[in-house]
Amino acid sequence: MDLPFDGAISRYFREGAPQPLRKAMQEAGKDDILNHDYPYAAEMKGKVYAADMAALQIELAKLQADVKATGKRVVVLFEGRDAAGKGGTIGVMRENLNPRVANVVALSKPTDREAAQWYFQRYVDWLPAKGEMALFDRSWYNRAMIEHVFGFCTPDQREKFFRQLPEFERMIVDEGIIFLKFWLEVGQAEQLKRFLDREQDPLKQWKLSQIDVDGLAKWDAYSAAIADTMERSHFPYAPWTVILSDDKKRARIAAVQSLLLAVDYKGRNKTAIGKIDDKICGGPGLRAK
Repeated sequence: MDLPFDGAISRYFREGAPQPLRKAMQEAGKDDILNHDYPYAAEMKGKVYAADMAALQIELAKLQADVKATGKRVVVLFEGRDAAGKGGTIGVMRENLNPRVANVVALSKPTDREAAQWYFQRYVDWLPAKGEMALFDRSWYNRAMIEHVFGFCTPDQREKFFRQLPEFERMIVDEGIIFLKFWLEVGQAEQLKRFLDREQDPLKQWKLSQIDVDGLAKWDAYSAAIADTMERSHFPYAPWTVILSDDKKRARIAAVQSLLLAVDYKGRNKTAIGKIDDKICGGPGLRAK
């Protein structure tokens, strides 16, 4: 089987990955968590996850009905490291929702015309109208992190972004839009494991990009950019919710719970939603633990 990018992920694992990462991946059992800083040693059991998620799906359906009936507008912004589970979490969040109500926004590289516009302009068109939810799979924060790490923007452009960002997000909130920002954080070993799984699976190879390959050796640069961004964009009116996603099941449950508890909707059952696990879900300080 031909591997994408000439097997660059496997080659990095063999030749470029730090030795402790390779050792952790080689010695781990099927359900073991590779990140030793993660608060759990093993993944959540499938039966427990299925039961919890079934109750949450009913609550999501109630939320959707209320959003449509009342004209609420909801924006949920998903950011995170590559392979942190953004797409899977969004998929679980909207699998039983009407796509006309819950719209996924995953914008590609800007066109020449978009690149010549005000940076935030192309995102404004995708903000929700009354009775809609917009789930952003990456967002305007590309400038603060990916573009910065890869040199796709200048330092002056990045600083301009941070000058305009507070008022841009304040306007979203002042407009009455319910605005949530989720950051999914995954450990380096787990990220590499997921990349290897994608490389070997013909049904998942499409998820890999040249950015993923080139970013393997930029872990520390990403970490610095993420820390700087969190410090400069964790606003009282638009805070970050950080979710440790080495265990996809726990992360998905925490994300759905966070949404359901942030929006007041008709028939909300807080008992069914349950208590958010604060070991894996909290503010930006959770990343440093």
